[in-house]
Amino acid sequence: MITSTFRGIVLLAVGTLLASAAYGQGGVTPPSSVLPAKPPAAASAQQPVHYEYGEPGDKHGWSVHFQQTIIKQWHSEFRAPYQDSLSLQVRENAKLSLTTTAFIGRRLWHNGAIFVNPEVSGGSGLSGASGVAGALNGETFRVGSAEPVLYLARLFLQQRFALTDEVVDDEDDFNQLGGPRPTRYLGIVVGKISLADYFDQNSYSHDPRTQFFNWSLMSAGGWDYPANTRGYTGAVVVQYISPGFAVRAATSLMPTYANGPDLDYDYGKAHAETLELTKVYSLRGHPGTVRLLGYRNQAGMGNYTQALEPQYNLYENGRYRPNLIATRQAYRTKYGFVVNAEQELSPSVGLFGRFSYDDGKNETWAFTEIDRSLSLGITSDGKRWHRPTDRLGLAVVGNGLAPEHRAYLARGGYGFILGDGALTYATEFITELYYSIDFPKYHAALSPDYQLVLNPGYNQDRKGPIHVAGLRLHVEF
Repeated sequence: MITSTFRGIVLLAVGTLLASAAYGQGGVTPPSSVLPAKPPAAASAQQPVHYEYGEPGDKHGWSVHFQQTIIKQWHSEFRAPYQDSLSLQVRENAKLSLTTTAFIGRRLWHNGAIFVNPEVSGGSGLSGASGVAGALNGETFRVGSAEPVLYLARLFLQQRFALTDEVVDDEDDFNQLGGPRPTRYLGIVVGKISLADYFDQNSYSHDPRTQFFNWSLMSAGGWDYPANTRGYTGAVVVQYISPGFAVRAATSLMPTYANGPDLDYDYGKAHAETLELTKVYSLRGHPGTVRLLGYRNQAGMGNYTQALEPQYNLYENGRYRPNLIATRQAYRTKYGFVVNAEQELSPSVGLFGRFSYDDGKNETWAFTEIDRSLSLGITSDGKRWHRPTDRLGLAVVGNGLAPEHRAYLARGGYGFILGDGALTYATEFITELYYSIDFPKYHAALSPDYQLVLNPGYNQDRKGPIHVAGLRLHVEF
């Protein structure tokens, strides 16, 4: 049962957020990839705070930026009649994660540029980022080792082909060169990227470095987006961008095995296609955006139903378990879709929501073990209490599994994130509340965070409630 203290926190946050909806004048500019207008550095609750460099009209030849994010998390002890190697541990010490990234860009020719992002990451998520499908720290999906490791996160070429003479001025930002950009263009991106940089964007809920921590709030849970362990893949992205409408399509590589660090370069056997339509609209003078995403992944996946057949069982620790790995077969597919929306209520407050679905028959391969997910949230800046660059956010998310997937886990099967040894199925519910305290002088923000988890890993036997406290320090230049 949710405690009275938590109910008080939620009611206070909702009241503050809704009261802020009436505060302030004017509009908010949606992301510059869709609309031609340039967003201010601390525009509203819809944009995480970034800092402008240079003057309007500058044509930058180079772009050099830096970010560092440190997150520490702890969860309360809870009762559980059993646990297994991929369960959220009943009791554990606080965990720390770290990512440090350099963003370096160089203009090559007219509308053409190259970007490279060396990155260092280390640390660990709670229970090794296992036991909860909506994992608790969005930075740990990039972390493959407890010790800090240096690797190449992104290396890609970008080319735009103008379809109009009209231009707007982009600010110098992460992987974005300052200077004029056509308001309508065809674009192509080729190289090593994160697909989440281009698809399933949401101004309120997308970046665990500045917004919500939870995996199922940073991206659509039902989108098993292709990536290696750290979240990156080789891809080609083709884009049509206009002031109120955008189309993006990508073909990309898949990892060699589920949640694997290496990409499979046998493209004929393993690849992924993603398509997204974005429409910007205005509701009573307030901007909103709807995104529709569809995807199809192909790889050597296992099949949940086949893994239940006796010939695929594996005797382990005194019992027979279904062995998903033994059923892996080339050319298997997973498909799904995402509906993603955001709506400004006032210059300070906005709403967002996502619904996502995948067919759930074959093995989760890259992101997390969620087959259906619905999230809703509200965010605000701090203008009402004279902290205009602070951010307050509250969201709830419900995650679910396809029948085939839940039957496999109930028989004691392991995924790459979940495996309690048994399962009394229930929807996994997560509520998250964060407050980002901005320190503009130091280009830093400090964010306390609280998550309430019910039925971690969809298991009612281990339902909790589990209270998760976190603190994030984010610095960028």
